[in-house]
Amino acid sequence: MTGDNPLREFLTSRRAAISPPQTGLPSSPTGRRVPGLRREEVAALAGISAAYYTKLERGRVGQVSDEVARAIEGALRLDPLERIHFRALLKNRAGRTATPAGPRVKARPALIATIHALDTPALVLGPRLDVLAANTAAKTLIDDFDALPVKERNLARWTLLSRRARVVYPDWAMIAPQVAAQLRHLAVERAADPLMEQLVGEIMIASPEFARYWSQYRLNEHAYGAKKFFNETVGEFTLNYETLALPSDDGQSVIIYTADRGSPSEEKLRLLASWSAPAVASNAQRSASPPAGHRTGQDRA
Repeated sequence: MTGDNPLREFLTSRRAAISPPQTGLPSSPTGRRVPGLRREEVAALAGISAAYYTKLERGRVGQVSDEVARAIEGALRLDPLERIHFRALLKNRAGRTATPAGPRVKARPALIATIHALDTPALVLGPRLDVLAANTAAKTLIDDFDALPVKERNLARWTLLSRRARVVYPDWAMIAPQVAAQLRHLAVERAADPLMEQLVGEIMIASPEFARYWSQYRLNEHAYGAKKFFNETVGEFTLNYETLALPSDDGQSVIIYTADRGSPSEEKLRLLASWSAPAVASNAQRSASPPAGHRTGQDRA
C-alpha cells in the first residue's frame, strides 16, 4: 500500500521540499541530482551523525529517542500533523504496529438516531472513511449511500471514483487531493489493517489521479472548514463542516454540515431540506400503511 518503507518515503518527501538556503545552508555550487536537502545536511541540522540518519531513513534503526525525533522534526520543519505522522511511522518501525482490524465496524443505534434527529446534513464515518450512516439531508446533499453496494459506501472511494462526486463538488480538483492526503495519514494510523490496504490498493488501480496524489505524500486532517456543493435543484452553495471525533467508537467520527446564518447558502440548504421532505414523508407513510392485500381489523368487521 505504501511501499516497503513508508518512513523512508515520508522523510525523503520532506527532505525534497526544503532547499539548503531555507535552512541557512549554502547552495551547492555543482548542482544536485535531486531537489532538497541531502541526508548528511538533515543530520547536521539535527545534530546527529550522517550514518545514523541514513540507517534511520532506510529502516535499519529500532527505537528512536524523543530527543532525536524532535531534532529531526525541527530540521525538516515538520508541522503538527506531520509530527504526529512521523511519530506513528517510528512506532510502526520499532515493531509496535497496530493490531490488524477485525470485521467492518458499525455505528451505534443511538448515534444513528442522533444524526437523523438533525435537520442539517450529517454523516457517521468509520476509521477507513466508510459511511456508516447518513441522514436524509446528507443523502440529498451528497449521495444516497444506503442505495450503493456496501463496498462502495466509502467517502474516499466515492470522492475519487464516483462520477457523481465531480458534480457534487465544483472544486473536485482541489478536494480529491485532500481526500487522498487524509487517507495517507489514516493509513499509517492503521498500519496492519488489511481492509485499509485493500481500499488504498483498489483506488490506486482504478484512479491514476489518486496514484499521483499518493506519491506526493501529502497529509490532511479533515477537521473543519468550508466546501462548495452543487445540487441540481438549488445550484451551487457553500457549507461549513465540522468533524467530531468519537474516541470510544474505534476511530469513528461525525461530520456535520451547516451554512452561515443569514447567507444565501443557508436559504439554499433550507430549500434542499424542504425539497427532500416530501420523499421522506412518503416513505414513512408507505412504511406505516398495511401491505397490499392486507385487511385491517375494521375491514374484517
